[in-house]
Amino acid sequence: MSDAVKVHRDGPVLEVVIDRPKANAIDLATSRRLNEVFTRFRDDPELRFAIVTGAGDRFFSAGWDLKAAAEGEQSDSDWGPGGFAGLNHPRNLDKPVIAAVNGIACGGGFELVLGADIIVMEEHAKFALPEINVGVLADAGTIKLRRRIPYHVAVEFLMTGRWMDAAEAKHWGLANHVVPTGGALAKAREIARQLAAGPPLLFPAIKQLLRLTESVPEHGAFAVHDALDSVQRVVRSEDLKEGARAFAEKRPPRWSGR
Repeated sequence: MSDAVKVHRDGPVLEVVIDRPKANAIDLATSRRLNEVFTRFRDDPELRFAIVTGAGDRFFSAGWDLKAAAEGEQSDSDWGPGGFAGLNHPRNLDKPVIAAVNGIACGGGFELVLGADIIVMEEHAKFALPEINVGVLADAGTIKLRRRIPYHVAVEFLMTGRWMDAAEAKHWGLANHVVPTGGALAKAREIARQLAAGPPLLFPAIKQLLRLTESVPEHGAFAVHDALDSVQRVVRSEDLKEGARAFAEKRPPRWSGR
């Protein structure tokens, strides 16, 4: 295993830590390793949730390792099937990913955050897409950011390379939670435990439906809903019946994933 990417399994949760001092920058080898990790996460039926964070307390990730770029790495390299760092455009990843942002997340590091489903941000952390300053297109950032925040805010952010602190990120909805310094991983674990107590069949159905209806008008989105196998599994599941019984009997449900 590459020391640059550390993984730890805790029941259904996979914790992924980028550990490349000083700034957790991602070179080609690290990106491919992250892709491998997230692919195995996707394909392992025992793993249901992932948390991604950075080592240390200053950087989540500074993104693409520009020293490696200066030595010849190309921006159009094969970063792996999910793109840079594995979450730019992952294939069929229908399991929730939580980003525990423990410091600066800029460039490709911020794009990695945008690939997560739930974002926990420490109060000292901040975001930027400074690619404009080195003549690089922040491709995933350009595509995704205007879908997450108002268009005019996204355009200014992309075209100036300015910083966004945790308070502003929370204001625009780019962070679900802002926590004290040092608290992001604990909060992410708390959220993962809460999710793990939920019905297993629902999470892939929610992620698939969100992804496949992102650009579909409302009426057509219901047609997608009706045709999805993951949705029909929920409709026909024993867990749906169990949820109703538990509600009627005023007890916690006992989910089986069937």
